[in-house]
Amino acid sequence: MNEQWQEVGDRVYVRRHESFDMNVGLVVGDGHCLVVDTRMSHREAADLIEAIRRITSSPWTVVNTHSHFDHFFGNALFRPAEIWGHVRCVEEIELYGERQRADVLGFLPADRHAEVREVEIVPPDHTFATGATLDIGGRVVQLRHFGLGHSSNDVVTQVPDAGVVFAGDLVEEGAPPAFGDSYPLDWPGTTAAMLAELPDRVIVPGHGAVVDRAFVESQHADLVAAAELARRAHVEGLRDLIGRFPYPEGVTRKLIERAFLQLDALPA
Repeated sequence: MNEQWQEVGDRVYVRRHESFDMNVGLVVGDGHCLVVDTRMSHREAADLIEAIRRITSSPWTVVNTHSHFDHFFGNALFRPAEIWGHVRCVEEIELYGERQRADVLGFLPADRHAEVREVEIVPPDHTFATGATLDIGGRVVQLRHFGLGHSSNDVVTQVPDAGVVFAGDLVEEGAPPAFGDSYPLDWPGTTAAMLAELPDRVIVPGHGAVVDRAFVESQHADLVAAAELARRAHVEGLRDLIGRFPYPEGVTRKLIERAFLQLDALPA
């Protein structure tokens, strides 16, 4: 746990962690700061807090980019600060937080089970539906929800005066997008809206290296192609199309599963 902060804009930092290749953001204002995501356990959150205190001693506000365990299981250690998230983030944490804990226990090695069991599941206590504006020590930070994508509740955090966007898992670097509980038919439009409305030059994905707009535009093109292939496969069958998706077969099959759930729910 010796990860270093990378300053990607004026007093805007990213810490990329070996655990889950996870990015956490830090925005430092005058006498206040914003923490973007809190990692996957109290122990990992404690390590993060120690790292934050090497940058600033100011009180913080927290934002959760979405309702997946690796982004919010550390929330309890940041209270009593405000924790912001999309309204559906709260709903999904309340519904599925314990199920996520059980899932994590299923794939982490036994020597980490105590770390997971000790987590107090704490959802955001400040919510919004489409957007919110935060004052972080005199700096304006915009929280936006552009639609369904990687999850039902993805939050994009923009720091306009630094030209930096924290995109959460709407953008993935170093691995294909994760489609586990995604909305593949909507994800392309959500990414397009983000690109259209946020002309920032530095984009921080939820996992992996910091990227630029060209990277996100390329990922968007893949999502567009995948959504169209999924629609065709729903009608024509998958056998002749699966090799044309821009992702490995295991990723593609999860994408197809989620896309077919969406298509099957559409009125005839």
